[in-house]
Amino acid sequence: MEVVYEDNHLIVVNKACGEIVQGDSTGDEPLVETLKRWIKEKYNKPGNVFCGVTHRIDRPTCGLVVFARTSKGLSRMNDLFRRGEVSKTYWAIVKDEPPRPQGTLVNYLYPSPSATNRTLVSDHPRGDAKRAEMHYRVIARGDRYSLLEVELVTGRKHQIRAQLAHIGCPVKGDLKYGAARSNPDGGISLQSHHIHFVHPVSGKVVDVTAPVPHDPLWEALAAVAEKGM
Repeated sequence: MEVVYEDNHLIVVNKACGEIVQGDSTGDEPLVETLKRWIKEKYNKPGNVFCGVTHRIDRPTCGLVVFARTSKGLSRMNDLFRRGEVSKTYWAIVKDEPPRPQGTLVNYLYPSPSATNRTLVSDHPRGDAKRAEMHYRVIARGDRYSLLEVELVTGRKHQIRAQLAHIGCPVKGDLKYGAARSNPDGGISLQSHHIHFVHPVSGKVVDVTAPVPHDPLWEALAAVAEKGM
């Protein structure tokens, strides 16, 4: 666990692949409990420590997650997310590259009827499907993979993973959505890379960027992106 931003009301953590934000059926310790222990030890706090979850990212995904240190911070961050006033940018390493260097994907997502925990994609509305929209831009190209910058307009389950796979560009390592092989760490090459919002208590701008994962392909593509291709 890596804390990359902290104030009296909020903490932003750079989550590693494999960590879970909240508890699930696996029984593994969630990040929110790890963070409670970290706060308790750092500040010598007696008794129970408050830490609220404001949003989540998938277990195999890495990157920025915002937690609340106070109930005021939690309720106000929840309001910001509900009103769409938190800007989140993802980076994704995908197979090949999309047909256009940038664009907007609009699809309709619905859960698989089988017990695979997958999200299925339709190009047309259907009764049980929810509209999903995202913008993407190719920011670096390699021999077999491209690095995309993605901004979500809607926030659906597995949205980035499902929509990119639907256009023939599955996220590297994402076996669930068509990648040829897994990543060595068991995660997928999708990062919650940047987050920007006006602090709901102090009114100051919070602007945080996650460091690129320590991986040769991530670092090589990020270097190309920094130079502007």
